[in-house]
Amino acid sequence: MKDGENDDAKRLVFVTVGTTSFDALVNAVVSDNVKEELHKRGYTHLLIQMGRGIYSPPKCDGVDGSLAVDYFTFSSSIADYIQSASLVISHAGSGSIFETLKLGKPLIVVVNEDLMDNHQCELAEELEERKHLYCARPHTLHQTLTKMGLESLVRYTPGDGTPVARIIDRFLGFPDD
Repeated sequence: MKDGENDDAKRLVFVTVGTTSFDALVNAVVSDNVKEELHKRGYTHLLIQMGRGIYSPPKCDGVDGSLAVDYFTFSSSIADYIQSASLVISHAGSGSIFETLKLGKPLIVVVNEDLMDNHQCELAEELEERKHLYCARPHTLHQTLTKMGLESLVRYTPGDGTPVARIIDRFLGFPDD
């Protein structure tokens, strides 16, 4: 995947925190150094889905040549936002991760370290090891952005669960189709 595959004038970074609160991610993504790095890489717009968070980042229209910043709390579907994005920065929820990967979008997953028994961390780190995405923490997001090379990411191909389902069906005594 190339850095921000869309060649349009508008290059959107879409950030999603899901349905919970993840103010540490919102704060990190609107920090000056992260916004500067995104702008340096040619991104023009930053759209944040901030969930139940209490921190409201400052909006910016970008008319002065800076990164335009906007946000909203919830949407019935984020698929259109992901589809229009050149880069997605997401919390580590499996739904958001796999929806983004299935759409073939470059992805940085930011793990919420405040969650106890964080299985999401294991998923993100495994997918990073397989080179499907980059994994960061709120305090390492800038560092991840500066070292990322989106062309090195490997497109995710969903597996076929049919053989496993057939084995389970047979075990449970269901007839083969």
